[in-house]
Amino acid sequence: MQQSMTGYGRDERTSQNLLIKTEIKALNSKFLDFSPRYPKELSAKEGEIRGLITDQLKRGKVMLTIDLEVAGDSALDVQVDEARFKAFYEKFSALTEEVNSHSSDLVKLALQAPEVIKQQEIDPESIPWKDIKASLQASIDQCIDFRKSEGEVLTGKLSEYISNIREGLKSVEEHDESRSENIRARLQKNLDEIRDRVKVDENRFEQELIFYMERLDISEEKVRLKQHLDYFDEVINKEADAGKKLGFIAQEIGREINTIGSKANHAEIQRTVVMMKDELEKIKEQNLNIL
Repeated sequence: MQQSMTGYGRDERTSQNLLIKTEIKALNSKFLDFSPRYPKELSAKEGEIRGLITDQLKRGKVMLTIDLEVAGDSALDVQVDEARFKAFYEKFSALTEEVNSHSSDLVKLALQAPEVIKQQEIDPESIPWKDIKASLQASIDQCIDFRKSEGEVLTGKLSEYISNIREGLKSVEEHDESRSENIRARLQKNLDEIRDRVKVDENRFEQELIFYMERLDISEEKVRLKQHLDYFDEVINKEADAGKKLGFIAQEIGREINTIGSKANHAEIQRTVVMMKDELEKIKEQNLNIL
């Protein structure tokens, strides 16, 4: 099953007077672009956190947030640096007098000043890493489930676009037989018209005719295009996380469609080629979302 690179997961739990919150947001990216944000107390676990993300989410722009908050009554255990509060308050008061302004928010501003209020710090030795890791894994699992759900929708769309190209190929095959016959008939008619007036080297003419018909022949392109379409269907239904491979196959599909268009010289086939190119562009656009 294919997965989308877009995903979301969130978990929240309490352990040892700590409220643990983990959140993962994943978007499209050619490679793994990991942007973590977590408390400094978890710095020693950076390698393990990155390993969990890399091994399971693999690719995409992944934004991870881990918040640790003191829960319960302990969260109310705050300290006020009275000296800093007074210093900020006096400074703000002096400034308001200088500009002849009066503000009733000086206390609020002073309390919001840097390092005036300090909440209880978390002891790194008491951090419940096992529970934090479990919360992180729960967010990862949710993100993967989200990706699978989105991937199922994308797989359906890609299969639909491939089916449309396959129908286009059938139309090309139907018109190609009459196209070849018309080309031969037109050449023969032209030859008959000039044969009485110009001496023609039949052997040389036959060689040139064969060369000309080979340049217009699209038999090999039709065979290769069908093979690429079959391969695309096989990969999308049987292989996991095949976004890059599907992209390569789409390139090959495009190459054969373009060659058919340049060789065909036939109005109906050209219109069908335009339709197939349009479907292929949809495939390329949607495939950017596949893991």
